[in-house]
Amino acid sequence: MISLSIKNRIAFYYILGTAILILGLFITVHQIVSITLNKHIDDNIQTEVEKHLLEYKYVDGRIELLYEDEWMEREHNAIDVNPVFVEFVSQDGILFEKSPNLKEKQLLFDVDFTDGDLFDTTLEHKLIRQIQVPLYHQHAKVGYLLVAMSRENAVMVIQNLERILLFAYPFVLVVLFFLARVIAGKSIKPVQNIIATSRRITEHNLSERVPLPQNKDELYELTQTINHLLVRIEKTLEREKEFTSHASHELRTPLAVLQGTLEVLIRKPRAESEYHKKINFCIAEIKRMNTLVDDLLVLARIEYTQSEIHKESLDLNKLFLEVIPRFALPIQEQNIDVQLHLERAPMVYTDQHLFLMMLNNLISNAIKYNVKNGSIRIDFSETNTQIAISIADSGIGFDPDSADVFDQFFRFQNAIDSEVKGTGLGLSIVKKLGEILGIDLEISSALNRGTQVRLILNKTI
Repeated sequence: MISLSIKNRIAFYYILGTAILILGLFITVHQIVSITLNKHIDDNIQTEVEKHLLEYKYVDGRIELLYEDEWMEREHNAIDVNPVFVEFVSQDGILFEKSPNLKEKQLLFDVDFTDGDLFDTTLEHKLIRQIQVPLYHQHAKVGYLLVAMSRENAVMVIQNLERILLFAYPFVLVVLFFLARVIAGKSIKPVQNIIATSRRITEHNLSERVPLPQNKDELYELTQTINHLLVRIEKTLEREKEFTSHASHELRTPLAVLQGTLEVLIRKPRAESEYHKKINFCIAEIKRMNTLVDDLLVLARIEYTQSEIHKESLDLNKLFLEVIPRFALPIQEQNIDVQLHLERAPMVYTDQHLFLMMLNNLISNAIKYNVKNGSIRIDFSETNTQIAISIADSGIGFDPDSADVFDQFFRFQNAIDSEVKGTGLGLSIVKKLGEILGIDLEISSALNRGTQVRLILNKTI
C-alpha cells in the first residue's frame, strides 16, 4: 500500500470529496440545461399545434388549409434555423397538406403512437422532436396533425456543454489538488514544528518548547498539550534525579558508618561488652537501611498503583483498631496515651490497602516524634458528603514555615537533634497516596507543642 504524507492525504481526501461534489454539480447543470432546452422545444411545438388546429377545414373527406399563405412563412420554408415541420394526414396516413420546407420528405406517422405524446425521431438523419395530434370533425376522428421541430441546435448545445464539462472536470481537480497541498502544508506547519522540536529534545535538553501557532485551533491545543507534557516530563526527570541523588546519599551514609565502625572494631582486641555495643549499633544501622529501602520501594510502587485501586466502603474505627496494635511496643515504651474517638464515624469510600499504608505512616510518625508520657488523639468531623479525620500528637512538632514537610528525605532540625531515627520519606508516601486516592491532607504544627494531620475523605456513596 502506498504511504502518503499527511499533507498529501489531506489534499487527497479534500479532492475526493470535492470531485464527488463537482461531479454532482456538473451532472445537475447538464440535466437542467437538457431539460430546459427540451422544454423550450416542447413549448414551441405545443404553440404550433394550438395555432394549426384552428387553421384547417374538412371538406368532402379531405383536410384543407384555411389560410394557404401561412405555409409561405419563413419557419415553414426554412430548414436551417429552428424550422417547424407540419403535416395534415388522414387516419390511414394519406398526406393532405404539408409545409413547403418538407419538400419531398414526410414526417413519421404510426397509428399505434399515443395521441398527443411528444417523441424524438429523425428526418433525413437530422434529429427532430415530433407530436401526433388527432383531428376531429363533428366529434369523429378524420385525420392527424403532425408537428415537428429540429433538435439539432439543442443537441449541439448539450454536446458542447458536455465537452466543456469533461475538459473542465479534470483540470479543476488538478488545480484544486495543488491548491489543497499548499493550504494543507500551511495548516500542518505546526505539526512540522512539533516534529522538528521533538527531534531536538533529549534528556539533557528538556527546556525547549514547541512554538505556539497563531490561530487558536485544534493544532494550537495539541501544541499546548505537548508543551505541558514536556513540562511534566522535565519535572519528573528532575524529581527522579533528585530522588536518586538523595537515595544514594541516604544509603551511603549508613554504609559509611558501618564500614568505619567495623574498621575501628578490628584494629585491636576489645572487651566483649564493646563488641556487643558496636555490633548492636551496626544492627540498628542495618535496620534503618532496610526501612529506607522498603520506603523507597513503596514510593516506586505508588507511581504504578493507579490502575490497581479498588475502592469500597470501610469502617474507620475498625481500620484504626487494626493499625494501632502494630505499635503496641513503642506505645508502651513511651507510655503514650492513645485516644480513639471514632465509634460513631460514618463509613468512608476508599481503597483499604492504600489507606492503611497512609494510616500506618501517620501513626508511626505520631509515636516516633512524640514525647515520653505524651498523647495521641484521633477523632473526626463531618459534612453532608465528606469526613475529616484528625490525628493529633503532643510531640516535638516543627516550624511549618521552614520548608515543605512533604519533600522526600526532608527532616526538620529538631527531629535530627532529638536523635529519632527516620528516613524522611513517610510524609512523602502519605502525600502521594493521598493524591492517588483523592484524599486531601492538611498539616499544622507548633514547635515543641505537637502536630495535627487532617485527612479529608468522601463518605460512602
